[in-house]
Amino acid sequence: MKDEPPPPLLANRWADAAGEGGPGAGREICRCFDQHRVRQDRVRPPHLVRFHPERQDTASPGWRHLLELVEEAAADGREVFRPLVELSPAEQRQIVTLPPTIAKLTEVKHLVLYGSNLVRIPPEIGSMTNLREFSPYTSHRLHWFPYELTRCRRLKAGTVSTRSLYGNLKVRAPFPPLQPGRASTRDLDLLGLDPGVWGTDVIRACSVCDRPIAEGGLHQVWISLRVGTDTVPLLVNACSPACIDALPAPPDGYLPTPHTGGPGMWRKRGDHRA
Repeated sequence: MKDEPPPPLLANRWADAAGEGGPGAGREICRCFDQHRVRQDRVRPPHLVRFHPERQDTASPGWRHLLELVEEAAADGREVFRPLVELSPAEQRQIVTLPPTIAKLTEVKHLVLYGSNLVRIPPEIGSMTNLREFSPYTSHRLHWFPYELTRCRRLKAGTVSTRSLYGNLKVRAPFPPLQPGRASTRDLDLLGLDPGVWGTDVIRACSVCDRPIAEGGLHQVWISLRVGTDTVPLLVNACSPACIDALPAPPDGYLPTPHTGGPGMWRKRGDHRA
């Protein structure tokens, strides 16, 4: 019996995920904090960071193209969705978030956002209930995720550039400070918020109980939880302090309670991770 030949070298698993122009072609440079330095002794965490303030241009060709791709994926029930592969580099740079219509992608098991220009993910990702793998790898402007991602109960695998996340262990970047809690949202335009202040331009429902935010208050907190294979920073938009109290406990080594971000979190909390 002949010896079996050695297995071929594994191909780059992201070779078909970068799209036209290759990795980084459709991405802006992020200067929020220096997440690319390797030697920890040369890294100086910034004193303060802020949310990316970019608003999505819904009139751009890239956005219209992405809407079409989401509808196509919903219609054919595909299990792997790689939208960036279908976009030109110029169109990729026009995309800073995903449309809320991703809620229709209930058959998608693997969402690939390799090398994206995204700065936020909408809470509607929580409706992708069949999602098993989430890959926003090398999306270096994506520093946090919505708490609604925890609704994807089948999500067990993922590839995230953890060095680009708020509270990461290498750079120790602080979380952006959040606004004080409000018992009422009557003075807020919940469909036209400043994303540089609130992290998003639209808040419709409570991240925890799904109650319409307009019927309650707005209390934002950060929490670090394990999602898939990584512990990631999650932004919670809660309608009440009771919903914040209902949040699960973070893993050992991370800040043990929800918090409102800002500089000096580790000094305040005994240098926990985040």
